[in-house]
Amino acid sequence: MKVFLDDERVAPDGWVQVRWPDEAIKLMKEGGVSHLSLDHDLGDDQRGTGYDVLLWIEQEAALQSFFPPEITIHTANPAARMRMLAAVNSILKMLRNQPARQR
Repeated sequence: MKVFLDDERVAPDGWVQVRWPDEAIKLMKEGGVSHLSLDHDLGDDQRGTGYDVLLWIEQEAALQSFFPPEITIHTANPAARMRMLAAVNSILKMLRNQPARQR
């Protein structure tokens, strides 16, 4: 399943649309997510941002041996894009450094 997190853009054909971080996280917890495309600004920072999804992935990868889906960042916010790409790179680096049995 391909998951598209965005509050304004419509998901491309073949992708599941979610509007909030908790919806994306729920689908990943259930399994079967192969791709994840994230916007940052979702219209209500109290409900979270795309960056919050990356924080959850990082925590689960570190503590629960969660292997994340392929991640794409599609936000139009330049500063957030840089922060989110840094988080993705950090997750990938951590996974590369884990012993093979945990992957």
